[in-house]
Amino acid sequence: MEASATSKLLVSDIASSVDHVPSNYVRPISDRPNLSEIETSGDSIPMIDLQELHGPNRAGVIYQIKNHGVPEKTIERMMTVAREFFRQPESERVKHYSADTKKTTRLSTSFNVGSEKFSNWRDFLRLHCLPIEDFISEWPSSPVSFRDVTAEYATSVRALVLVLLEAISESLGLAKDSVSNTLGKHGQHMALNYYPPCPQPDLTFGLPGHKDPNLITLLLQDEVSGLQVFKDGKWIAVHPVPNTFIVNIGDQMQVISNDKYKSVLHRAVVNSDKERISIPTFYCPSLDAVVGPQQELINEEEESPAVYRSFIYAEYYEKFWDRALATESCIDLFKASKT
Repeated sequence: MEASATSKLLVSDIASSVDHVPSNYVRPISDRPNLSEIETSGDSIPMIDLQELHGPNRAGVIYQIKNHGVPEKTIERMMTVAREFFRQPESERVKHYSADTKKTTRLSTSFNVGSEKFSNWRDFLRLHCLPIEDFISEWPSSPVSFRDVTAEYATSVRALVLVLLEAISESLGLAKDSVSNTLGKHGQHMALNYYPPCPQPDLTFGLPGHKDPNLITLLLQDEVSGLQVFKDGKWIAVHPVPNTFIVNIGDQMQVISNDKYKSVLHRAVVNSDKERISIPTFYCPSLDAVVGPQQELINEEEESPAVYRSFIYAEYYEKFWDRALATESCIDLFKASKT
């Protein structure tokens, strides 16, 4: 059974035919989820009302946001079409399969099957979506509404991201377009993550602990829990709240803010009963953009030197995929050398 099951490309085509996790998914004991020790988020992950952006609370905009301006119908349609995509026959889904991390539209499994040590209990469809007209013809044409629904969602989420970037810029004491202006032509990617039910969820991850390499991530979740964030020395389960987004600060924001904002360590766990879908939007610099700490945030005399060197974003992005989540982040490779 295991040999034939694991000859499948995607974990969703293995999941229903196995009663145990194939060995390539099994983590060492020291690197397992310890699901019994997880706390739930309660009030420790703040819910931010985006209408407050026009008031005094701007600096706290991390984590869950409501009243964000993305229409409920747009969110509903996006989640529906994602579910429809993953429920298609295997023969339809695998048309988009590729292990090439440089492909701008691809279905794959785990994280980076070419270089990782352990497999992760996840399939994903990854799409580039800025500018939409450059990529939409590569996107799946089945389900038939996929391209229209995804384009509408990506456009709406981008408008929200741009509002958040202005708020973050101002919270750093910078002009509101300051962060946006460091991103070159801007980049926007999406992933549709599919986590099938797992017979032994305590042995493996949907995704292990990592920090996002991009600037800022807006995560849409269905009603099934799975996201955990590392806060105050422990893992905390973040239960989904309908029509909200989780906002994760990524590595590029940590660099640009010269460590004033820190990227968030998070992971995805799986369960034995229910499939789970999450849809992160990754907003990032364009590959040719030069990223480094904002000049106004560097002051050698007042002991706030540049923590990071400047680099081209393509260099960072490539390292992130090559390292295959072997470490939580590769940001330390980009630290400024001490003189």
